Amino acid sequence: MELGLRGVAHRLRAWAIGISVLGMSAGMSVLPLHVHAQTQVAYQMEPLVVRNDRGGLLRDRLRQISELRQQNRPVEIRGSVCFSTCTMFLGLPGTCISPRTTFGFHGPSSYGRALDPVTFNRASRVIASYYPEPLQSWYMDKGRFKIRSIQRVKGKQIIDMGVPAC
Repeated sequence: MELGLRGVAHRLRAWAIGISVLGMSAGMSVLPLHVHAQTQVAYQMEPLVVRNDRGGLLRDRLRQISELRQQNRPVEIRGSVCFSTCTMFLGLPGTCISPRTTFGFHGPSSYGRALDPVTFNRASRVIASYYPEPLQSWYMDKGRFKIRSIQRVKGKQIIDMGVPAC
């Protein structure tokens, strides 16, 4: 019966946070700890292990980060690359990284096209707000000005800036 409840809880959780059941089974497992009298379920989350993530749409990453934050779920960045919006995981509590991962930073754009200055600055501030200092300052001063290419930074350098190593 517990396995059945776990499956139901898993599907309801996936629906509630807007992630498909297929996406949940691809590394976002949920482990129930106990069930309260009011049938509320408390969860202990396994770390999300990020491998070779080349980024994606800002709105999608913001949604994912919000979910991870609500779940208090740790993130381990262990792949060869973490580019674009993947780098926004760096500001989540409980994130650790591999010194061998290459991080790729660039400024906000609309599918590679430049944004108007107001939108560019607003989106840059949103992205930077997900970085710890001093990475946040570096991004606002330098990292955001590459649009059609990326600035690569090794995980070792980011660890030297204070992000924990895995």
